[in-house]
Amino acid sequence: MGLRLDYKTDLWVDWCPGCGNFGILTAMQKALAELGLKPWEVVIVSGIGCSGKTPHFIYANGVHTLHGRAIPFATGVKLARPDLTVIVDGGDGDLLGIGAGHFVALGRRNLDITVIIHDNQVYGLTKGQASPTLPAGVKTKALPKPNLQDAVNPLALALSSGYTFVARAFAMDVEHLKEIIKAAVKHRGSALIDVLQPCVTYNDLYTTPWYRKRVYKLEDEGWDPVVRDPSERPVKLARAIEKAQEWGDRIPVGIFYQDPTRDTLEDRIASRIPSYRSLPPALQRIDSNGTPIVGERELKAIFRDRLIRVKKHH
Repeated sequence: MGLRLDYKTDLWVDWCPGCGNFGILTAMQKALAELGLKPWEVVIVSGIGCSGKTPHFIYANGVHTLHGRAIPFATGVKLARPDLTVIVDGGDGDLLGIGAGHFVALGRRNLDITVIIHDNQVYGLTKGQASPTLPAGVKTKALPKPNLQDAVNPLALALSSGYTFVARAFAMDVEHLKEIIKAAVKHRGSALIDVLQPCVTYNDLYTTPWYRKRVYKLEDEGWDPVVRDPSERPVKLARAIEKAQEWGDRIPVGIFYQDPTRDTLEDRIASRIPSYRSLPPALQRIDSNGTPIVGERELKAIFRDRLIRVKKHH
């Protein structure tokens, strides 16, 4: 292990030439390899859209799920096997549109999952409609008129929802993105990386040259995102939310906020169920000496009682 090729599949990567997804994919493959993780220790979960194909191109466990439902699928995986490294890949439309409720819920839970948003401000797979991150008044090539709705700020939403690691990166700076992915995976708690990426087919405004002129690294300006004591949390959280509003001639990338002092959902579950980490749900036996613990008779009783309740309700 240790090379990007260790996480590369034999499938043809069929995104549009120049798409920012290539940078995200390469950064993920390099990060996983450099972290020394085994493919069977990793689960990549995606939704629908161009980013939804990511699990097909990474040699690890992969789940290509439903539109907007990547986070609840990943939540189930992580709760059943808390020892696995779980990463969600989704588009800005998928995770912040139909999936916005799940996005907020993950922050509230602080479950140890990394969420990577492929943020190109449009619905690329469905021909360039405005996504939740496209500002109002902006007209990309596929829109007949400027966008009517205000944009969602992924960083501010994550910070206010409770994510304990919040970062932004640029898809075309693969090495920087790789390091942020590594930091997010190593962080204990809900982690968000909002990746600014060009859509070469449908977004003719936020292009690679446009971003290269504007992005700057927070760490180059002495930004300190880490909460070292819970008493620091309110001040650093407020600073991060304020910095997340910066957009225009200068766009910050890097780690905005990191709070390792908060308990994860796994910690809270383990405090109630001491055997949770050593014997999580997916590793619990469902039979005794070859005989199912829940047999046919018990299953029939369960469904009979449920059917009776349904009939009474109607």
